[in-house]
Amino acid sequence: MSTTEPNPESRAKLLREQLHEHNYKYYVLSQPSIPDAEYDRLFHELKDLEEAHPQLRSSDSPTQRVGAPPLDSFHQIKHRVRMLSLDNVFNGDELLAFIKRCREQLEGQPDLRWVAEPKFDGVAVSLMYRAGVLEYAATRGDGETGEDITANVRTIRSIPLRLRGQSFPEEVEVRGEIILPKAAFEELNRQAEASGSKTFANPRNAASGSLRQLDSRITATRRLHMFAYSTGYVSDDSLPETHYETMLLLRKWGFAVSERVQLLENDQACLQYRDALAQARDTLDFDIDGIVYKLDNYALQEKLGFVARAPRWATAYKFPAQEATTVLNGVDFQVGRTGTLTPVARLEPVFVGGVTISNATLHNMDEIRRLGLMIGDTVVVHRAGDVIPKVTSAVMERRPDSAEAIELPPNCPVCHAELTYDESVSAVRCSASLTCPAQRKEALKHFVSRKALDIDGMGDKLIDQLVERGLLASPSQIFELKAEQLKLLERMGDKSAEKLVKAIAASKETSFARLLFALGIREVGETTARTLAAHFGSFDALYEATLEQVQALPDIGPVVADHVIQYFSQDQNKAMIADLLRHGLHWPQTDAQQTKAQDMPLSGDTYVVTGTLSRFTREEVQERLRVLGAKVSSSVSKNTTALIAGEKAGSKLSKAESLGIKVLSEDDLDALLNLA
Repeated sequence: MSTTEPNPESRAKLLREQLHEHNYKYYVLSQPSIPDAEYDRLFHELKDLEEAHPQLRSSDSPTQRVGAPPLDSFHQIKHRVRMLSLDNVFNGDELLAFIKRCREQLEGQPDLRWVAEPKFDGVAVSLMYRAGVLEYAATRGDGETGEDITANVRTIRSIPLRLRGQSFPEEVEVRGEIILPKAAFEELNRQAEASGSKTFANPRNAASGSLRQLDSRITATRRLHMFAYSTGYVSDDSLPETHYETMLLLRKWGFAVSERVQLLENDQACLQYRDALAQARDTLDFDIDGIVYKLDNYALQEKLGFVARAPRWATAYKFPAQEATTVLNGVDFQVGRTGTLTPVARLEPVFVGGVTISNATLHNMDEIRRLGLMIGDTVVVHRAGDVIPKVTSAVMERRPDSAEAIELPPNCPVCHAELTYDESVSAVRCSASLTCPAQRKEALKHFVSRKALDIDGMGDKLIDQLVERGLLASPSQIFELKAEQLKLLERMGDKSAEKLVKAIAASKETSFARLLFALGIREVGETTARTLAAHFGSFDALYEATLEQVQALPDIGPVVADHVIQYFSQDQNKAMIADLLRHGLHWPQTDAQQTKAQDMPLSGDTYVVTGTLSRFTREEVQERLRVLGAKVSSSVSKNTTALIAGEKAGSKLSKAESLGIKVLSEDDLDALLNLA
């Protein structure tokens, strides 16, 4: 039987088609169809073919995504159709007024349909395709002329080098926003810190900087992504009659189009979309700063026309800014539960992220040095959702002559004890341990917190009072408090005192994992506490544990293992635990059994819980899943076994559906939990 060597030209063509298809499934649909190793094999086969036969190399080849030699400068490109700006609205009344104006200008046309989509916080670009092949890419620039960034755009894998299918115009401009996903941004800054390079202030700046690299090989490493949102110049009239249908067509051509693009039938739907996206904003994998509303019908768009450089048929609803500038008035140092001194910026009050901010974390002295901060600087403050606001940079050109250096205090600012420096985590600590009032307060607040002993009614201010009055110095003394003592405190009457005493008594029945977490061992969070509880089952076993035994447990490294061994080797900690047990703290015997993970019914499975559940809280479901041996994750990935989705599941549900991950309802959850 004879075999025929494949023709190099036909083989290269086949490989290009296969790689384009795999790129589309991986980077646009998030549905990889082959392992990475198989993709690499096909890629290298094509690369070898092109090197052996240079005439086979084409501009739309996947091998051209790796980056080209550096440019001397960027050339200018004039847009065939002007890239427009948008007017803004900032609240629901202004949005409704915009819709009303459109209706009036269209002589009262009653049924206006709108397309809403996230307003991406990135870099607007225009891509020109001729005969379905990417010819050039340009930035928005001034709307008339932009910079030629073709070499950099070719490296972005979510941008097709050749359009999918056959039905497209001879020439078509596709407009979109290039962004840097949050995870890629964080990784980029981690690499910059490790190498001593300057970090980026936010993903938008990182995306812009990446696109303006003269060396596209650098851009190729940045994991940029593009969402298409419209067309510009089109050489014929083959496009659909509406914007929404055009978005669906762009998706068929191979572009990533946001799954949150929606066709809205009326004014109320526009407001509902705003509320839903505002709520989901902080859960998205990328930054947005608002919503774009566009009239769906192109004929009506043309009838409305433009004013200056903005269309009358579209507007941008702007969310509250997540960044603002203000003045750094001073820096205080707070002492935490483990004695770590944390610098806190005292700011000139500024409205950002929907609230007024006057304080922001500075993390540690290394962060202050990295940012180059001085007291008196104008600084950029970032706040997203419920995230603690932080200072991201200083505006150096605004630094006053009177600016002062930020210095560590010579001693603990609370108890004046000696400070020590932990090089492993770049932390400065007070050496006084629980004799320092600040550490004592924070340790006690942690002990009674919801995820620890969960003592209802014992809040931060109450603990502050108890410590300051000398009524509370250790966790065990919580169980000695009497109603007569408590009712003498501020805002504490007879009923409140009696209720708190009952809550303290009820907290004695707990779980071994909760108690381990409540002890506040350095670096031991909820997950590690559960791992230790499941494996060792008792304090006696932990007292006898070796470093090697602890480190052998899942997800426990040498640093955490050392903290665990050190904690349980100290006599004062053993004495405190003995006091707690004498006061009656206990947990069910089954909680202390050393159950083998492989014998659990959900061992090896990974679940994500999202949305609002009617019969359980998310925390209760997560705890039940862990008891059955499952791993609970906060994000959906291809390794997720199933997503448990309540109402308003949001972006995690969309991602699970796109990856083909199984989605469970509450009824499915009941059946799952009955495995126990």
